[in-house]
Amino acid sequence: MSKLVVITGVTRGLGRAMVDRFHEEGWTVAGCGRSEKEVQGLRKQFGGQHYFSVVDVSVIEQVEKWAEEVKARVGVPDVVINNASIINRNNPVIHLAPSEFSRVMDINVNGVFYVIRSFLPSMVERANGGVVVNISSYWGRNGEASLSPYCASKFAIEGLTQSLAAELPEGMAAVALDPGGSIDTSMLQSCSPEDVDTAPNPVEWSRVAVPYIIGLGPQDNGKSLTCPPVRNN
Repeated sequence: MSKLVVITGVTRGLGRAMVDRFHEEGWTVAGCGRSEKEVQGLRKQFGGQHYFSVVDVSVIEQVEKWAEEVKARVGVPDVVINNASIINRNNPVIHLAPSEFSRVMDINVNGVFYVIRSFLPSMVERANGGVVVNISSYWGRNGEASLSPYCASKFAIEGLTQSLAAELPEGMAAVALDPGGSIDTSMLQSCSPEDVDTAPNPVEWSRVAVPYIIGLGPQDNGKSLTCPPVRNN
């Protein structure tokens, strides 16, 4: 039987690349994103092989409805990857708009909590293991000037993951996963454009990251991990 992975933020960047890799590995993907156009494109490309939905993870009602639909139509996930996130425009703390800080936290932290809260009970009830992967960042372990909302959100993910790991039953795992350096995404282009030319693209990254994620298990519970580096041939 095909395994099921739930991935948030599948319409671009790392999430979009992971869809292709999990598809190649024979997994079923239940993914969500905010772009109706991009979600429709995924549905058209993959037909009924996977299940894609338009969801804003910062809205708990949307997340809860999506989770119920996923469980009813494709089952209980084996792996949940909380990937959806945004970054603030580079700005010192004293010049940040409160609304921008709140929006970053709403998606990057509250959204992760909502997804865990909506999917985890069924994974625990199934009593057949399961892994929650919360995408963190180098900036979730080290602060950076002008990126305080994003850094704060990823530091929060590290703490949330450690607390969750302490609550899980034996045989399950929660990990915080740094993608492993700069990846050429729209996020990097926004906050650190000088690094784009030397950064691997999401497809290259996903060829390393997805096998690594598939290999995670109870032995990794509570760890702050970093994806292996993408090596250019």
